Amino acid sequence: MKLKCQQLTQFLRSALASLCVLWLGASDSNAENRVFSSIKELSPPVTKGAREPSLSTMNDGRVLMSWTEPQGDSFVVKVAISDGTEWSRPQTVVERNDLFVNWADFPSAIALEDGSLVVHWLRANGDDDYFYDINIAFSQDEGVTWSTPIIPHDDRSQRQHGFATLLPNEGGGFSVIWLDGQSYDTYASQDVADNAMQLRMRKFSADSSMGEDLLLDARTCTCCQTSAAVTGDNELLVVYRDRSLEEIRDISIVRETSQGWSTPQPVSVDGWNIEGCPVNGPAIDTVDGNAAVAWFTAANDFPKVKVAFSSDDGITFAKALEIDTSAPSGRVDVIQLKDGSALVTWVKQTVQGEAILICSVKPQEGCVRPEIVAISPSGRTVGFPRMTLGKGGVFIAWTEPTNPSATQPRGGTTIRTVLARMEELK
Repeated sequence: MKLKCQQLTQFLRSALASLCVLWLGASDSNAENRVFSSIKELSPPVTKGAREPSLSTMNDGRVLMSWTEPQGDSFVVKVAISDGTEWSRPQTVVERNDLFVNWADFPSAIALEDGSLVVHWLRANGDDDYFYDINIAFSQDEGVTWSTPIIPHDDRSQRQHGFATLLPNEGGGFSVIWLDGQSYDTYASQDVADNAMQLRMRKFSADSSMGEDLLLDARTCTCCQTSAAVTGDNELLVVYRDRSLEEIRDISIVRETSQGWSTPQPVSVDGWNIEGCPVNGPAIDTVDGNAAVAWFTAANDFPKVKVAFSSDDGITFAKALEIDTSAPSGRVDVIQLKDGSALVTWVKQTVQGEAILICSVKPQEGCVRPEIVAISPSGRTVGFPRMTLGKGGVFIAWTEPTNPSATQPRGGTTIRTVLARMEELK
């Protein structure tokens, strides 16, 4: 029987939570140190130079991945779909020589209720390296053909518009959240509070008609990723790195309610005073009334990865749990599970190289047994690993540095994807 998206997602989260508990309680000493019994490589359909993957789960549990590749003097954004056994043939979304390509601000893709795909990418709009617009296109045939792109933000100035999050809405539409530079470094106002990046959002209906371009926060950090999720009551939660006049850059949340959008509230008060952007955004995920937010902070010069849980649709959060205090790099992602626990990934430097870690985090226990997913010994970065819960378990994707060669003396990149299979946890 075909399950609806929400039913399928809840089933997967519940099953994975139960299986994680079974595995973590195993008596074998080696098993006790592992989140999953095995992690399987899924060879992605990418070419040399592929980078910056993004993942999301479709209505039927399949997983959609987007990424960027070089193509001659241009770059191309592609998508592929996996059912947990292999990836489909890649489909090209856009190829241009004016795409903005960046390790921290990169394309993403989602599937809507009717199975149509939505992809966003970034296109330069001026001479400055960081002047660019968000572009969005739609596909009704799983990526074979694409609509003419549209720009979701009203502002058309030669400024930065990026760090977008796409999220399906109930009723077949979607929301896009982004950082908007229309007032940043313009100095049109003498008020320093006005000279800042903004957090904005817009909703699209099922027929692709646009709602209002809404301001959610007039002063945010300049270049940290945004993240969003939907509560059990179909309200939108958005988390991001805020920025006070005193240069405190902690994680804030705004909530969409029946009365409109809430004022920004801190998820946790870290008090991280930093003059520049740390390029290290938060992640949020929800199931039923539970929400988990993961983030990086280096308040008081002590780098940490933290997680905070909410059991009331993100209205309040419990005291933050310190997941890694041994000089992590951050770059987090999170999956909220139905039993109230969460899976968290992050990156840190080790003596062997840059490592991707994953841990099952429980509200009362924190992270007990972190596991290394992969280590890149090249001395270069794995970027921002992404994960999602789909058919068969947890998919994880990241940029993998490659060794130097005759054609790439400084080394190149590719993409690795792995799957922690749920049935192997039994």
